[in-house]
Amino acid sequence: MNKDSKIYIAGHRGMVGSAILRHLQKEGFNNFAYSNSKDLDLRDQTAVANFFEKEKPAYVFLAAAKVGGIGANNTYRAEFLYDNLMIQSNVIHQAYVHGVEKLMFLGSSCIYPKMAPQPLKEDYLLTGSLEPTNEPYAVAKISGIKMCEEYRFQYGCNFISVMPTNLYGPNDNYDLKKSHVLPALLRKFHEAKQNNTPSVEVWGTGSPLREFLHVEDLAAACYFLMQNYSEKEFINIGTGTDVSIKELAMMIKEVVGYEGELQFDTSKPDGTPRKLMDVGRLHSLGWKHTIELKEGIERTYKEKFLN
Repeated sequence: MNKDSKIYIAGHRGMVGSAILRHLQKEGFNNFAYSNSKDLDLRDQTAVANFFEKEKPAYVFLAAAKVGGIGANNTYRAEFLYDNLMIQSNVIHQAYVHGVEKLMFLGSSCIYPKMAPQPLKEDYLLTGSLEPTNEPYAVAKISGIKMCEEYRFQYGCNFISVMPTNLYGPNDNYDLKKSHVLPALLRKFHEAKQNNTPSVEVWGTGSPLREFLHVEDLAAACYFLMQNYSEKEFINIGTGTDVSIKELAMMIKEVVGYEGELQFDTSKPDGTPRKLMDVGRLHSLGWKHTIELKEGIERTYKEKFLN
């Protein structure tokens, strides 16, 4: 990418898109095509076609998606499938129609089979059944990967896909009905500390293992790969290390300074037992994360709740 190349970040107001925007601006890029959900419904095929015709971006980061935690994924199943299929299909197709030089599609670690061997290698895609609670979202993301692969095969498009692990950081969603585990716990512990609540409820048994990547590291990885990677195979982006939900809760409890008890609600689902990304392919290209989990949680807590 040249510094004057026109770049479209679909979803630039979300956690991932805004982090990519900040990183590109820091790197000296300033020619961006902007859209937001009020002005452009990415589910609308005609509207997306008109946007690409008008803006003619040279590079596209496809970070727009309908996202949420276990509760949201398992409740709004049709919406998660329809909205994500439409968003990515419209953007990927119009990127082809209008000759975009390169597109990056951002997927999710939930694409992997529920019981896949750990850590999760890229080769494990479509080798087993998905986790039922977020299957619609996973199916949509798998379709996005395959669209990029097949548009590359049939039309010669330089479309690549990356699979981030669980993310956190600025612009995360803290709605307890729709958020992921880390921001939900940050909010729960902060409010419990403020209100002197004697205990904090944590969903499930606390035993599932999860990997977490600060969104600023993700943005740095996306920029690196957009500059240095143009192959068919998608690439995992993560840290290569994980913690149990109980360990995560204890870490957040310490960061927040909450002195009450933890209560695990075992009537709530645990989800996949473990999701750890194999990041060997990414490391072999020369990129590694720089923000460790506790440091990232401290930064996130300060930015969101203490400023």
